[in-house]
Amino acid sequence: MNHHTFLRLIDPVKDKMFRLALRLLISKEAAEDATQEVILKLWNRKDKVKDYANLEAFMISVTKNHCLDQLKARHNSNLRIIHTNYDNNELSTHRLAELSDEMAQIERIVGMLPEQQKIIFQLRDIEEYDYGEIAEITKLKEPAIRVTLSRARKKIKEELLKTHRYGIK
Repeated sequence: MNHHTFLRLIDPVKDKMFRLALRLLISKEAAEDATQEVILKLWNRKDKVKDYANLEAFMISVTKNHCLDQLKARHNSNLRIIHTNYDNNELSTHRLAELSDEMAQIERIVGMLPEQQKIIFQLRDIEEYDYGEIAEITKLKEPAIRVTLSRARKKIKEELLKTHRYGIK
C-alpha cells in the first residue's frame, strides 16, 4: 500500500478519531498527538489495514484504546465533553451565554459518568455510530450498549433537571 492509498483510507475517519480523542483526553494538543500516534501505528501496519472488514470501526477502536492507555498512564480521571461543532453567529450574546453555561453543566455531568458510559454516549450521541458499529468498537453486545446508553442519558437528564430546578419548590 502506498502513501496516497493509505491517506485515502484515513482521511474520512481522522476527524472522528480526533473528536473521540479530544472527548477522552480533554486537551486539544493531547488529542492531536494521540490521533497522530494512532495514524502512525496504522501506517506501520499498513499491509494489514486493508484486511479489516470495517476499517472505520477498527480505527476508532484503536483510537479509543490508545486514549484509555494514555489516561491510565496519567491517572487522569477528569474526563469531560467539549463539543463546539454547532456555532451559530445569529444567536444573541445572552443566548450564547446560556448555551455556554448549559454545555459546562453537561461537561460536568458527563465527567461524573463511569468511563464506559462516557465512551458509549460519545460514540452514539455525538459521533452517531449505529449500535452494531459501537458493539464492534467496544466489544460489547448491543443490548448491553443500549442499557449503558440509557443509563448515561438518564443520569445526564436527572442532573440537568436538578440544576434547573435548584431552589424551586
